[in-house]
Amino acid sequence: MTDYKSPTDEYVDKCGAIIEIVRKQKTEIQRAAQWFAKSILAGRMVHVFGSGHSRIMVEEMWPRYGSFPGFNPIVELSLTYHNNVVGANGQRQAMYLENVSGLAERILRNFGLSATDSALIVSSSGCNVVPIEMAEGFQKQGIKTVALVSLQHLEKSTSKRKDGRKLTDFADIVLDTGAPAGDSMIYVDGLDTPVSPGSTVGGIVIINSIKAEVAKLLAAAGQPPKVLTAGCVVGSARATELFEDAYDEHAHRMAELYKHAGKK
Repeated sequence: MTDYKSPTDEYVDKCGAIIEIVRKQKTEIQRAAQWFAKSILAGRMVHVFGSGHSRIMVEEMWPRYGSFPGFNPIVELSLTYHNNVVGANGQRQAMYLENVSGLAERILRNFGLSATDSALIVSSSGCNVVPIEMAEGFQKQGIKTVALVSLQHLEKSTSKRKDGRKLTDFADIVLDTGAPAGDSMIYVDGLDTPVSPGSTVGGIVIINSIKAEVAKLLAAAGQPPKVLTAGCVVGSARATELFEDAYDEHAHRMAELYKHAGKK
C-alpha cells in the first residue's frame, strides 16, 4: 500500500529539496557576500532590484527585523503594486511595464553609481526586459552584479528582449532558487495546472544566507552593522536606538547616491 502524501507533505518535502539546492551554492553565496560587504565597508551601497513578486526578496533584504543598512532597495510601485489586481494600477499594466525597454535606464538615472557599488537583481524567469536592462546598466558602470533566478524556469522560458539575452547574460554570479519551471510545485487531483510556487522559499533562504555572511564580514572588519532588532530581544530602549541609528545611516548613504545623480 502506497503511503498517502497530503499536499502539505508534498510541498514541505519539495521545500526541503530546494534548501539542499541552496546549500550547494555556499561558495557562490559567500563570494557575493564578500562583494557586498566590500561595497558597504567603502561607504557605498548594494543595489537590490526586483519587479513583480520578486519585490518580496528585495524587502526581505532591507528593511526588516534582522537586517541592516548598506542596501538600496529599488522597488518601483508601477512594477510591483499587485493589490488592485485589475483596474487602475492593475496587474496587467505592471506586467506590461516590466517589459518596456528604456525604463531601467530612467530608474538608474536617479542614482550616482560607482564601480565600488554592487548589485543584486532578482527575477524568477530572468526573461523580463526591465530586470535584464537593470543588470546591463549596472555592468556598464563596472558594478559587480549578482542574479537570483530559478534556473529551470529561466532555461525553459523565452526572453522578452529582442536579442534573446537573459538576466544571466549580464551577471557575474548566478544564484538559483531551486524552483521548477513554472515555479508552482504541487499537482492535485481534478486540476491540470500546478499550485504553490517555490521560488520565494529558495529566494528567501538565499537572501538571508547572504545577509548573515555580510554581517559576519562587517563585524570582522570592525564595523558591526546596526541591525533592526525587536524589543523582546534587546529591550525597548535599545531596539529604538538601533532603529533610529540604522535609518539615519541609510539616509546618509542614500544622500550620497542622490548627491551624485547623473554624474559620470
